[in-house]
Amino acid sequence: MDIALLVLGIILMLTGIIGSFLPVLPGPPISWLGLLVLYLTKAIPYDWVFLGITLVIALVVFALDYIIPAIGTKKFGGTKAGMIGTTIGLLVAIFFPVLGIFGIVVWPFVGAFVGELINKADQKTAFKAAFGSFIGFLTGTFLKFMLSIIYIGLFIAKVWEFSEELFPFFYN
Repeated sequence: MDIALLVLGIILMLTGIIGSFLPVLPGPPISWLGLLVLYLTKAIPYDWVFLGITLVIALVVFALDYIIPAIGTKKFGGTKAGMIGTTIGLLVAIFFPVLGIFGIVVWPFVGAFVGELINKADQKTAFKAAFGSFIGFLTGTFLKFMLSIIYIGLFIAKVWEFSEELFPFFYN
Protein backbone atom coordinates (compact mmCIF):
# COMPACT_ATOMS: atom_id res chain seq x y z
CA MET A 1 0.00 0.00 0.00
CA ASP A 2 2.90 2.35 0.75
CA ILE A 3 4.18 2.00 -2.82
CA ALA A 4 0.73 2.89 -4.22
CA LEU A 5 0.59 5.98 -1.98
CA LEU A 6 4.12 6.89 -3.02
CA VAL A 7 3.20 6.63 -6.72
CA LEU A 8 0.03 8.69 -6.12
CA GLY A 9 2.13 11.29 -4.30
CA ILE A 10 4.56 11.50 -7.22
CA ILE A 11 1.65 11.91 -9.66
CA LEU A 12 0.20 14.70 -7.51
CA MET A 13 3.60 16.41 -7.29
CA LEU A 14 4.06 16.35 -11.07
CA THR A 15 0.47 17.52 -11.58
CA GLY A 16 1.18 20.38 -9.18
CA ILE A 17 4.17 21.47 -11.26
CA ILE A 18 2.06 21.36 -14.43
CA GLY A 19 -0.66 23.25 -12.55
CA SER A 20 1.80 26.05 -11.94
CA PHE A 21 1.47 26.92 -15.63
CA LEU A 22 -2.13 25.88 -16.36
CA PRO A 23 -4.72 28.30 -15.03
CA VAL A 24 -7.31 25.52 -14.58
CA LEU A 25 -5.19 23.48 -12.14
CA PRO A 26 -4.30 24.84 -8.68
CA GLY A 27 -0.61 23.85 -8.67
CA PRO A 28 0.52 24.45 -5.05
CA PRO A 29 -2.55 22.86 -3.41
CA ILE A 30 -2.17 19.79 -5.64
CA SER A 31 1.53 19.57 -4.73
CA TRP A 32 0.55 19.84 -1.08
CA LEU A 33 -1.82 16.90 -1.55
CA GLY A 34 1.23 14.95 -2.74
CA LEU A 35 2.94 15.74 0.57
CA LEU A 36 -0.19 14.72 2.48
CA VAL A 37 -0.38 11.38 0.64
CA LEU A 38 3.28 10.75 1.46
CA TYR A 39 2.55 11.26 5.15
CA LEU A 40 -0.30 8.75 4.92
CA THR A 41 2.21 5.95 4.31
CA LYS A 42 3.10 3.75 7.27
CA ALA A 43 6.81 4.50 6.89
CA ILE A 44 6.64 8.29 7.34
CA PRO A 45 5.67 9.51 10.83
CA TYR A 46 2.94 12.14 10.96
CA ASP A 47 4.07 15.73 11.28
CA TRP A 48 0.91 17.80 11.53
CA VAL A 49 2.80 21.03 12.16
CA PHE A 50 4.77 20.59 8.93
CA LEU A 51 1.61 19.70 6.99
CA GLY A 52 -0.28 22.65 8.50
CA ILE A 53 2.44 25.17 7.68
CA THR A 54 2.87 23.89 4.13
CA LEU A 55 -0.92 23.94 3.62
CA VAL A 56 -1.16 27.57 4.75
CA ILE A 57 1.71 28.53 2.42
CA ALA A 58 0.07 26.69 -0.49
CA LEU A 59 -3.26 28.46 0.13
CA VAL A 60 -1.59 31.88 0.43
CA VAL A 61 0.28 31.41 -2.86
CA PHE A 62 -2.95 30.13 -4.45
CA ALA A 63 -4.76 33.31 -3.35
CA LEU A 64 -1.85 35.53 -4.42
CA ASP A 65 -2.06 34.00 -7.89
CA TYR A 66 -5.38 35.81 -8.31
CA ILE A 67 -4.31 39.02 -6.61
CA ILE A 68 -0.89 39.65 -8.22
CA PRO A 69 -2.06 39.79 -11.87
CA ALA A 70 -4.87 42.14 -10.89
CA ILE A 71 -2.41 44.41 -9.10
CA GLY A 72 -0.02 44.33 -12.08
CA THR A 73 -2.83 45.11 -14.49
CA LYS A 74 -4.22 47.99 -12.40
CA LYS A 75 -0.75 49.39 -11.71
CA PHE A 76 -0.13 49.71 -15.45
CA GLY A 77 -3.64 50.97 -16.26
CA GLY A 78 -5.09 47.71 -17.52
CA THR A 79 -8.57 46.28 -17.40
CA LYS A 80 -10.24 42.93 -16.92
CA ALA A 81 -10.06 42.45 -20.71
CA GLY A 82 -6.26 42.37 -20.46
CA MET A 83 -6.36 39.72 -17.75
CA ILE A 84 -8.79 37.62 -19.78
CA GLY A 85 -6.57 38.07 -22.84
CA THR A 86 -3.57 36.87 -20.82
CA THR A 87 -5.40 33.69 -19.87
CA ILE A 88 -6.56 33.08 -23.44
CA GLY A 89 -2.99 33.67 -24.67
CA LEU A 90 -1.72 31.09 -22.19
CA LEU A 91 -4.29 28.56 -23.39
CA VAL A 92 -3.22 29.21 -27.00
CA ALA A 93 0.40 28.60 -25.98
CA ILE A 94 -0.51 25.32 -24.30
CA PHE A 95 -2.86 23.86 -26.89
CA PHE A 96 -1.13 25.24 -30.02
CA PRO A 97 2.60 25.14 -29.19
CA VAL A 98 3.69 26.90 -32.37
CA LEU A 99 6.54 28.74 -30.63
CA GLY A 100 7.42 25.91 -28.24
CA ILE A 101 8.37 26.86 -24.69
CA PHE A 102 8.90 30.45 -25.86
CA GLY A 103 5.13 30.60 -26.56
CA ILE A 104 4.40 30.44 -22.82
CA VAL A 105 6.01 33.87 -22.61
CA VAL A 106 4.83 35.40 -25.89
CA TRP A 107 1.18 34.36 -26.15
CA PRO A 108 -0.02 35.66 -22.75
CA PHE A 109 1.44 39.05 -23.62
CA VAL A 110 -0.18 39.00 -27.09
CA GLY A 111 -3.47 37.96 -25.51
CA ALA A 112 -3.33 40.79 -22.99
CA PHE A 113 -2.44 43.29 -25.71
CA VAL A 114 -5.33 42.19 -27.95
CA GLY A 115 -7.69 42.21 -24.96
CA GLU A 116 -6.69 45.77 -24.13
CA LEU A 117 -6.98 46.84 -27.80
CA ILE A 118 -10.52 45.48 -27.88
CA ASN A 119 -11.29 47.46 -24.74
CA LYS A 120 -9.32 50.64 -25.60
CA ALA A 121 -8.45 52.48 -28.79
CA ASP A 122 -5.02 53.78 -27.77
CA GLN A 123 -2.21 51.33 -28.69
CA LYS A 124 0.31 52.84 -26.29
CA THR A 125 -2.04 52.46 -23.32
CA ALA A 126 -2.98 48.94 -24.44
CA PHE A 127 0.70 47.98 -24.67
CA LYS A 128 1.44 49.38 -21.21
CA ALA A 129 -1.56 47.63 -19.67
CA ALA A 130 -0.71 44.38 -21.46
CA PHE A 131 2.81 44.60 -20.07
CA GLY A 132 1.43 45.04 -16.54
CA SER A 133 -0.92 42.11 -16.94
CA PHE A 134 1.90 40.02 -18.36
CA ILE A 135 4.27 40.91 -15.49
CA GLY A 136 1.57 40.01 -12.98
CA PHE A 137 0.97 36.71 -14.75
CA LEU A 138 4.69 35.86 -14.81
CA THR A 139 5.08 36.74 -11.14
CA GLY A 140 2.16 34.54 -10.10
CA THR A 141 3.35 31.67 -12.29
CA PHE A 142 6.89 31.96 -10.93
CA LEU A 143 5.62 31.86 -7.34
CA LYS A 144 3.48 28.79 -7.99
CA PHE A 145 6.25 27.01 -9.85
CA MET A 146 8.87 27.70 -7.17
CA LEU A 147 6.57 26.50 -4.39
CA SER A 148 5.75 23.33 -6.32
CA ILE A 149 9.48 22.71 -6.85
CA ILE A 150 10.15 23.25 -3.15
CA TYR A 151 7.37 20.80 -2.27
CA ILE A 152 8.72 18.14 -4.60
CA GLY A 153 12.14 18.70 -3.02
CA LEU A 154 10.63 18.15 0.43
CA PHE A 155 8.86 15.06 -0.91
CA ILE A 156 12.11 13.60 -2.27
CA ALA A 157 13.97 14.44 0.96
CA LYS A 158 11.37 12.57 3.04
CA VAL A 159 11.39 9.58 0.71
CA TRP A 160 15.19 9.53 0.89
CA GLU A 161 15.18 9.85 4.69
CA PHE A 162 12.74 6.97 5.13
CA SER A 163 13.79 4.92 2.10
CA GLU A 164 14.71 1.90 4.22
CA GLU A 165 11.17 1.77 5.67
CA LEU A 166 9.51 2.48 2.29
CA PHE A 167 11.60 0.01 0.29
CA PRO A 168 12.62 -2.76 2.69
CA PHE A 169 13.11 -5.20 -0.20
CA PHE A 170 16.11 -3.14 -1.37
CA TYR A 171 17.81 -3.36 2.00
CA ASN A 172 17.36 -7.09 2.73
